[in-house]
Amino acid sequence: MTAESDHDLTREPVATHEPSPRSGSIALVLLVAAGLVAVAVGLMTLGRVQAQPYILGILAVLAMVGLFNLFAFAAGIIRFADRSLDDPVVGRIADHGFDGLAVTDPRGHVVYSNAAYLTLTGASGPQDVRPVERVFIGNPDVSEAVFRLLKAAREGKRQQEEVRISGQDGSQGRWLRMRVRPLGTGKREAKYAVWSIADITRDRERQEDVFQELQHAIEYLDHAPCGFFSVNPAGELAYVNATLANWLDYDLAEIGSGGLKLTDIVSGDGASLLTSIVAVPGEVKTEVFDIDLRMRTGKTMPVRLYHKLAFGADGAPGPSRTLVISRARDERSDPDRAAEVRFMRFFDHTPMAIATVDRAGNVVRANARYAKLGQALGLDSSSKSIFRAVNSRDRHLLIAAINQAADGQADVAPVEVALEGPRERWGQFFVTPVDAAENEAEAAIVHMLETTERRALENQINQSQKMETVGQLAGGIAHDFNNVLSAIMMANDFLLNAHKPTDPSFQDIMQIKQNATRAATLVRQLLAFSRRQTLRPQVLDLGDALSDLAMLLRRLIGEKVKHETIHGRDLWPVKVDVSQFEQVIVNLAVNARDAMPDGGKLIIRTANVTAEEAAKLAYKGMPAADYVRIEVADTGTGIPADIRDKIFEPFFSTKEVGKGTGLGLSTVYGIVKQTGGFIYVDSTPGQGTSFHIFLPRHHAEPEAQVEQPAAAVSATNGAGKDAAAAEAKPRTDLTGQGTILLVEDEEGLRALNARGLRSRGYTVVEAENGVDAMEVLEEQSGAIDLVVSDVVMPEMDGPTLLKAMREKKPDIKFIFVSGYAEDAFEKSLPEGQQFDFLPKPFTLSQLVAAVKETMAKQG
Repeated sequence: MTAESDHDLTREPVATHEPSPRSGSIALVLLVAAGLVAVAVGLMTLGRVQAQPYILGILAVLAMVGLFNLFAFAAGIIRFADRSLDDPVVGRIADHGFDGLAVTDPRGHVVYSNAAYLTLTGASGPQDVRPVERVFIGNPDVSEAVFRLLKAAREGKRQQEEVRISGQDGSQGRWLRMRVRPLGTGKREAKYAVWSIADITRDRERQEDVFQELQHAIEYLDHAPCGFFSVNPAGELAYVNATLANWLDYDLAEIGSGGLKLTDIVSGDGASLLTSIVAVPGEVKTEVFDIDLRMRTGKTMPVRLYHKLAFGADGAPGPSRTLVISRARDERSDPDRAAEVRFMRFFDHTPMAIATVDRAGNVVRANARYAKLGQALGLDSSSKSIFRAVNSRDRHLLIAAINQAADGQADVAPVEVALEGPRERWGQFFVTPVDAAENEAEAAIVHMLETTERRALENQINQSQKMETVGQLAGGIAHDFNNVLSAIMMANDFLLNAHKPTDPSFQDIMQIKQNATRAATLVRQLLAFSRRQTLRPQVLDLGDALSDLAMLLRRLIGEKVKHETIHGRDLWPVKVDVSQFEQVIVNLAVNARDAMPDGGKLIIRTANVTAEEAAKLAYKGMPAADYVRIEVADTGTGIPADIRDKIFEPFFSTKEVGKGTGLGLSTVYGIVKQTGGFIYVDSTPGQGTSFHIFLPRHHAEPEAQVEQPAAAVSATNGAGKDAAAAEAKPRTDLTGQGTILLVEDEEGLRALNARGLRSRGYTVVEAENGVDAMEVLEEQSGAIDLVVSDVVMPEMDGPTLLKAMREKKPDIKFIFVSGYAEDAFEKSLPEGQQFDFLPKPFTLSQLVAAVKETMAKQG
């Protein structure tokens, strides 16, 4: 409201349909009543008969007057007056208000306006009063706002607009706030609109002054010779001044959009320092930090931060207020401060967590890595004790080390302890004393290096070495035992040939054969674990192979366990030994069945794993490459964590005595490893176990197909199957002729093999080792048709013997027999050497079949 309106407010309010003032009084009512009483008394003196016409006339007049009043009231000509309208307080509030008020009817005519409205609209008198839209017609600054107000008035809504009216003749303009609302909620009242106009020029001027002052303050802060930023509790930069943005080479608009976090501009672990302030509810703390900020280009600049942080009543931190002082100039001009900057960089950027502590273990000072460690361990920000970072079971070790340092002991042995936190982590603490004369508050300096990954690697290496050592031991035992089994099985064949099925001892001989075959299966499992068994790999479609196994698996796991196979799409081919792969799946399925005595679900999934996906997996020791994954999962009892690392060891079993050999998973481990794959286990006790097998993807390459003797292949697979099944095949003529040089260092086995070959018509020359065999070859030059030799022998082994004999007689035929896999010695042979292989243990018929087929093929 302008000052000139003070005089104008003395104008009287105007109303177009102002009601007439009340003219009635109580005296008139009493006079009429007295007249009626007098007439009634006078009529009573006349008597009933004479007064009756007069009474009827008076009643008729009164009835006509009453009827006329009823019609007049219904037509609105007569109204009952409200005494509240005569209240001088209520009327003067609207009439003399500072805001201009006007009421318009449905046609837009002003039916009421107060003095302020006349003044604000420039009306010269009541006869000049106009509605709002006519007052400001033709003013382009106001027309749009008035249109919105009129629309709201017609629709019976509330609306408010603030407009600026330009001054005339160069005078200063003014701001008006215009409002409109319905007169009431009734149907008739809603058609009337109440308009109000207020002069808010002074309020606007005050707001603009405040805004200008704020702009000046921001400008002063933006261009101050120091940086400033604010961080919200989420770690996002809420404000950065222009000076700091310029230092960091950032666009100020980009920072204001909320795209940067504190960690984006703080180098290393420095951000952890700012978020590690101990919370004290209701207090404001200011800390000083010397850290490096990171520019957009990746370069760093040394700064000192005065970091102010207020905590709420619940201890929650609010937005920070941080002053940034650049120390880059100090680093160039002042040698002492330059040394301080270099030390702080070394202190905060070292990969070790460093803290100084008092005798009670409370942290006095710490570097950024220690602050980050505390956050990673999930420690309470209100705790300053270094002992809280250590697991309770190892905490006494660190307490003892700090006490030793506090007592002045110079050489305190480092301690390696488990750290506190949701997952297993380890750290090594190095404690050194502090001179008490220099600093009484600090008792020791503690350096901590996290050793979690190192311990994991050491455990992995130890486990790998242990498995390798056990594998070598198992392989050596299996090789020696194969020689014994070969002799037993060969002698048993002689006994079977000498006895008829009707002989009383025939069943005993068959029992020996069956147990020897079972022992051969156990030996083969040991060789599988040591990765020294013979494999015949071929390109395989895992989907087809698992489909072929489905019926067998259902019979093995029984009706209580539900079996489901989920095939991946477009599986890559793999190169595996079919029988050995089937053995892997069967062993895992049987273990899963035993883990679900009350029934459950067995799921086998297959999928391709690309090199990129393999690199992201958390399995250690598996290089990034293309794999096909086979997952065998059950819903059984699970494997406890304390025995999970032992499940692949041979003869380790959790089953009752007599219900398992402990070679099932060790066989799986050996087959997968020998195939070039990897196997890992995930298990949760009470929920189930998942075995993940990764087989390398096979890329088709042109290969020279080397024909293998059918007898040798049969012998390879027959070692793990019932020998009686091999004998059940149709008998063929296994007799032959020729001279065979038999080289075997086991005298008993050599004699039995020689006897068996002689019984089939061959001439056999025996040699104890490779040196003797060379002498025999020189003595009987040209007479030797075939050499059957062991691989591992004293003085000269089988591969060396092959090379030596081929130099003297290039076309000599060769069969190697061994308990080790063919791959174990094939790499030591020159390329292109032709030979056949027969794995131990073998029966007489398998030996004779291999000899006959090799002589026929190579001949």
